[in-house]
Amino acid sequence: PAGSNTLISDEGIPGLTISTRKLNDLTTHLEGSKLKIEALAGTPKLLVMKQFLNHGLNPALFLAGIPGDIAGGVVMNAGVAEDIVPREFVEIVEWFEVVRDGKILKFQNSDIKWSYRKSEGWQPGIIVKVGLQWEGKKIEDLESIVKKANEVRFSKQPLDMPSCGSVFVNPKGHKSAKLIEETGLKGLKIGGAQVSTKHANFIVNLGDAKASDIHQLILKVQSQVKSKHGIDLHNEVCYLGKW
Repeated sequence: PAGSNTLISDEGIPGLTISTRKLNDLTTHLEGSKLKIEALAGTPKLLVMKQFLNHGLNPALFLAGIPGDIAGGVVMNAGVAEDIVPREFVEIVEWFEVVRDGKILKFQNSDIKWSYRKSEGWQPGIIVKVGLQWEGKKIEDLESIVKKANEVRFSKQPLDMPSCGSVFVNPKGHKSAKLIEETGLKGLKIGGAQVSTKHANFIVNLGDAKASDIHQLILKVQSQVKSKHGIDLHNEVCYLGKW
């Protein structure tokens, strides 16, 4: 997998790590005005986005703003902050398949408990294939719209630097980046890790950051935001390994 939104301990991960990178293939077909896509787990979201884009369909706009592979998008119900439709995976997933104890189980969208940056009810197991669908009117000049949206994203987010992506989920009624900025933490450094000066909900690697630097910076941001605003920031980043 791509490892987006993942922070791996400096001590590594004990045991076996399985990569789904070679599970990279997709098929598409139309049912009337509905586009259906079947994608293996390791298929980059970018390739799926291009299929929607080729058909002039809305999901291209939000998928263009999300890194990583398709199965990871299902696991965390990935989405974007913009007020667009669709904006989260729950809106485009029809079904997905999970390997568990040597068997393949198929889950429909309605079988899953979806919430902000989370999908539950299918674990344990490994997602191996995802079925997506979208029905809608073809949007003229969608490629230009996607390009402009990405230009805005690049201007507001440190996408030219290594990071885990958005660090914290947005508390209800608040934006994590705004809370962090109002606490005066933009640019704060620990070791080689820094709260981005471009977008406060990103922690970037200046070149020599350890996972422990990023972890300590996360804890410091959480503590200071709690002290100033009385609000708990919860991680969007997933921790793997020994901590």
